[in-house]
This record gives sequence, C-alpha cells and structure tokens, in this order.
Amino acid sequence: MANRILVVDDAAFMRMMIKDILTKNGYEVVGEASDGAQAVEKYQELQPDLVTLDITMPEMDGIEALKRIRAADPNARVIMCSAMGQQAMVIDAIQAGAKDFVVKPFQADRVIAAVKKVLG
Repeated sequence: MANRILVVDDAAFMRMMIKDILTKNGYEVVGEASDGAQAVEKYQELQPDLVTLDITMPEMDGIEALKRIRAADPNARVIMCSAMGQQAMVIDAIQAGAKDFVVKPFQADRVIAAVKKVLG
C-alpha cells in the first residue's frame, strides 16, 4: 500500500509542486491544507503516514501546528518545509518533533530523500 501523505502549505502552487513530486514517486497524497489549523483538523481526520508542513502560514504557523499534531499523536511523522533563511525556525521545528526539513524551492530528489528517510 502506498504511504499516505498530507501536504500543508498556504501557497496552492507549492502544494501542487510537492503533490506532483510525491505522486510521481508512488506516494498517495490523501489531503491538503492551507494553514496550520486546517492541518491539525485534517491530520486527525485522515491519519496520514506523513505530513509535509510549511513553517510560515496564516492563522496558525507550522511550528504551532506541529506541536498540536504531536500532542494528539506522539508518533506523528512530520517534515517541515521552509524558505531559505529560516534556520532558527527549523531548529524550533526539530526541537518540537519534526523528523526532517526541506528547503524551498523544492528539489524533487531532496523531497523524496527526506520522505524515504522519515518513512523508513
């Protein structure tokens, strides 16, 4: 069975890019969210194997969403996505339980390497 992934980013274009990379590599994108609050709801609803989570979003940022997802499911596997120059936030994300992070603009091989590493 394909690994089920939830893609979270406030930019529809970025969600589309990640979705494209994942589906071309045999992963199933089971849902999308455009902010942290939606991400938490969708995670509970869909129970995906993995979440790709943008750091900077409206409503609730990725760090807060990560903390809430991990509070609800300590085994949640999350890869953070961030633009260059957000190193401090990346460190916060790793400390909050993120398994890896990918820098935008996305490079397909880096995204897939992170997903494989996290899903084992």
